[in-house]
This record gives sequence, C-alpha cells and structure tokens, in this order.
Amino acid sequence: MIEIPSDLNPALVPLAFLLGNWEGAGVADFPGAEKCNFGQEVTFTHDGRDFLEYTSHSWVLDGEGKKVRPLETESGYWRIDADRKVEVVMVRDQGVVEIWYGELADRKPQIDLATDAVARTVTAGPYSGGKRLYGYVNGDLMWVGEKATPEVALRPYMSAHLKKVVDPSEWAKDLKDLPDDGIAFFR
Repeated sequence: MIEIPSDLNPALVPLAFLLGNWEGAGVADFPGAEKCNFGQEVTFTHDGRDFLEYTSHSWVLDGEGKKVRPLETESGYWRIDADRKVEVVMVRDQGVVEIWYGELADRKPQIDLATDAVARTVTAGPYSGGKRLYGYVNGDLMWVGEKATPEVALRPYMSAHLKKVVDPSEWAKDLKDLPDDGIAFFR
C-alpha cells in the first residue's frame, strides 16, 4: 500500500510511491570499470513544495556483503507535471550534472527516464548520457540504469533491488494498543 502524506504537494501524489528511505543491493558492470556488487541507500523526501528531494549513496561490497569503499553519491530534485511527464536534475560526486526527462507509466508505478543534458567537470570520467527505469514492484523499489560514453554505446551498467526502511517510531506508536503483558495480544 502506498501511503500519501497529508502535507504532500498535490502535484506529487503520482510520485508518492518513491517517498521514504530505501536500502538494498545491486550489480555494477561497465567496460573499463570494476564489475562489483554494491549496497545502496536511497532517500526521497518532500517539504511541501512541488518537488521530491533525492539522495543516493552506494558502496562496493565484498564477497561477504560488507562495505569496502564508496562507489557513487547522487543528489537531485524530481518533479512531475499534469501530463505525468517527469523531470529530474541530478548532481553526481564524479563531477557530472544531468537533466533527465521521462514519463510515469499510465497504470503502474514505473518511470522511464533519459538524459537530455549532461555537463562534466574536467576531472569527470567519460560520459555522454543514460537511461533509467524505476519501478515499484510488490512494495520494493527496483531500478536499472544504462550508460553511454564516447567509446561505449548505451548499455546497462547498474541495477538494484531496494526495500523500504521502516522507521521504528512509525510502528512503535501502535504498541500503545497492546496489553501490558503482551500475551493477550496472541490469544
């Protein structure tokens, strides 16, 4: 079930499925870069205005699933218009700024995005554009990213499966309804 906060800007209701803190793991594989498993934390928040704020932190995982080192950090802002067109402005720690445009699917919580503009600093690696697909599937957030460089045609490079992180304060408020001994709850 997708919860819609009462203070969410009405324009953002179609993107409400993104809201929250998400954690999970994925795979990164692109020519010229190390193939690896990675962990990821993603947060989508709002402050009542007509955009979602986005942050993502990922790190390389070892064979036991432990953090080895940071992989990528992104932050940005997501908007949607009345025609379900989505725009994203994103900044990456690698010295890249992107503008993405896409669309929210009609009957499912799925967003297809493609870069419209890419700006790179002098020290940023080669990158000429990308595509991303985000989907809300059985309560989880899944995404796949494609990337192109001047040397490599557009191809998948990262994907992840993320689960929503539940804030204990949200479910702890329901504990007041439990009997003092807790056992009567199970009878």
